[in-house]
Amino acid sequence: MPEQDTPRAPMTAEEIEAATVGAAPKLNGRITLREYDPRWPEAFARQAARMRAALGGLAHGVEHVGSTSVPGLPAKPIIDMLLTVPDSGAEPDYLPALEGLGFTLAIREPEWYEHRVLRKRLTAADDGADSVNLHVLSAGCPEADRMLLFRDHLRAHEDDRALYAATKRALSERTWEYVQNYADAKSDVVAAILQRAAGGGR
Repeated sequence: MPEQDTPRAPMTAEEIEAATVGAAPKLNGRITLREYDPRWPEAFARQAARMRAALGGLAHGVEHVGSTSVPGLPAKPIIDMLLTVPDSGAEPDYLPALEGLGFTLAIREPEWYEHRVLRKRLTAADDGADSVNLHVLSAGCPEADRMLLFRDHLRAHEDDRALYAATKRALSERTWEYVQNYADAKSDVVAAILQRAAGGGR
């Protein structure tokens, strides 16, 4: 899939399989959402502190993104994190350090901003969340900017936060082959919210 400066189109099953390291896990069911849990930012902070220490002298940024980063939003109990590094395609610069923290490379998308996703299961000590999804992108990447813009807008605008929550709840009632299909089904609403966030009007 070619790089682009706009959000990508929904992924086909073939694209999901190609991007996944190993076999792509199938959901074949409904998404389970939980009401916002104030422990989610704490779980993020613990993981971020460990990550910053492990990455040492590598220039990087770590942000809490996704629905668990927005107070009031229902979400899957998965902490979404964004790691920006000088070159997300240069896996040897960061992957060994993150593997040492228990992360496993799950998605590799060299043709889409060199996007990587690492996953980690959490223990009982990280109450409120079952796992972490770590998105790795290069600093200055348009997709990283969109993730932060979306988060900040939802934190500040109750109307769009309510719209997004209602969309998530409605879609969680449907059955999905892959979790990515559920994420893609939100694309039109996400795009409309991003347009408003960027000053494109209502």
